[in-house]
Amino acid sequence: MIDLCSLTAVELADLVRSGEASARAIAEAHLARAHAIDDRIGAFLRLTDQKALEMADAVDCKRARGEPPGALAGVPVGLKDLLSTKGLETTCGSRILEGYVPRYDATVIERLRAADAVFLGKTNMDEFAMGSSTENSAYQITRNPFDPTRIPGGSSGGSAAAVAARMVPIAIGTDTGGSIRQPASHCGVTGLKPTYGRVSRWGLVAFASSLDQIGPFSRTVRDAALVTSVIAGHDPRDSTSAPRGVPDLLAALGRDLGGLKIGVPREYFVEGMDPDVAHVVRAAIARLAELGAALCEVSLPHTEYALAVYYLVATAEASSNLSRYDGVRYGLRVPAASLDQMYARTRAAGFGPEVKRRIMLGTYALSAGYYDAYYGKAQKVRTLVCRDFDEVFGEVDAIVAPTSPTAAFRLGERVDDPLQMYLADVFTLPASLAGLPAISVPCGFVGAPALPIGLQIMGRQFDEPTVLRVADAFERAAPGARRSPEVLP
Repeated sequence: MIDLCSLTAVELADLVRSGEASARAIAEAHLARAHAIDDRIGAFLRLTDQKALEMADAVDCKRARGEPPGALAGVPVGLKDLLSTKGLETTCGSRILEGYVPRYDATVIERLRAADAVFLGKTNMDEFAMGSSTENSAYQITRNPFDPTRIPGGSSGGSAAAVAARMVPIAIGTDTGGSIRQPASHCGVTGLKPTYGRVSRWGLVAFASSLDQIGPFSRTVRDAALVTSVIAGHDPRDSTSAPRGVPDLLAALGRDLGGLKIGVPREYFVEGMDPDVAHVVRAAIARLAELGAALCEVSLPHTEYALAVYYLVATAEASSNLSRYDGVRYGLRVPAASLDQMYARTRAAGFGPEVKRRIMLGTYALSAGYYDAYYGKAQKVRTLVCRDFDEVFGEVDAIVAPTSPTAAFRLGERVDDPLQMYLADVFTLPASLAGLPAISVPCGFVGAPALPIGLQIMGRQFDEPTVLRVADAFERAAPGARRSPEVLP
């Protein structure tokens, strides 16, 4: 008997199209697994059994009528809880939006529905996507399926953990400074951040509007390419959506690396990085050379400023975006004697400590007398970071580097040290600032119990095909770099 929870999205969709398995049977199998094990992981904030089975039945009926099912026919998907989903509570992991039910679908949700995906539920996340460990959720913590005493990464930790634990083959996350790639690395799955503007942000609850991007988690590069093909493309409702076509991403797969020149930035192997992680990543990079790629050392000299730039730009944009949560229009409202008191009490009760910290940092950076010294200067340095990449991509086709400087750290280890928490994203921030496509693929393990490590591959803007080509070639050449967690059945 086939273990439906062990199959990829491509394999499951093929079974549904051929009639070898029903979408309902696939949904039931994944729901049963999620109900059996998620009390130990905490990947989902809510499972939507009835909705999932209704969607699965609709796919089966479509096929029974002789209509060809969509690209994701019957594939179970987990949705990060900041994507507006009609009729489903969407909280962004925050008390301030508890009970909020959108009346519309985000563009990404619309496109997944059109492709006949089946929504299993909403996944846990750091509140308003602000965090690197999924410990900042107002509702629960999420645990790493490889070691439940450790974090899964963040802010999309619930989505990454759900895929790693085989509760779903696909989950959707968002990446502002590394929130897809870093948890993908820590949970031993694939996570793709597309080019900024490649995937519509309409219906995404914003954290930092010039940085936020939606992308998939999966167990294979092929699945990531398939899902990105579904959700990508121009959307006139999103002013930042790029008006350009989407290439055939699946056609980029299955090729060798002959003729490609890949850069290895010296600034990404720094003091303080776990030496075991560095060893695993360097071995993965050497494997790329064996596959036919030409490697060369490159320099991205403004990388050292990326962390400071990010935490000025992102917090400033967060300060602006989160001002809408005032207790008047939607979400939490704490009654008070005056309007000002109601604002203050609502926001004090509704926002958690990390969100408050970032709002205050951003408000300070935007305040009179400090704007030019902080936010304005940060935007200028951001331009320098972008120019570094432009210059290097004049010489190479892709850049490879570690995804994270360490393996997953222990729960609670960095909660009281925000700077150490922020450093978890030091290798993913530059590509976010430059709006580049980047993917994390499993490349090995360190420690005992064995914890997964990710290899990060970055490309030119809108060159997802090359990023996926390199990732796929490595995945096919290093099957031992990927395995399911042993702590779960």
